[in-house]
Amino acid sequence: MKTAAALLLAGMLILWVDLPTGSAWSCPIVRLTCALHNPRHQCFTDSHCPRRKKCCRSFCGRRCISKPPAIAVSYG
Repeated sequence: MKTAAALLLAGMLILWVDLPTGSAWSCPIVRLTCALHNPRHQCFTDSHCPRRKKCCRSFCGRRCISKPPAIAVSYG
């Protein structure tokens, strides 16, 4: 049991260390898909993108996108 817990903890630490800094936001949901069988990809992981951009699935292929702007909510 201790071995399984140690392996789980080690796996979680590896995944945590692999995350780039400043990537607390997630990619937007894509509801439509491209009809191309093999669409062109601009990136495959976040490390292929410039700083402060993230590799996300788009309508047709993967591309580097910036963090979407925060939407101001008014309770007027």
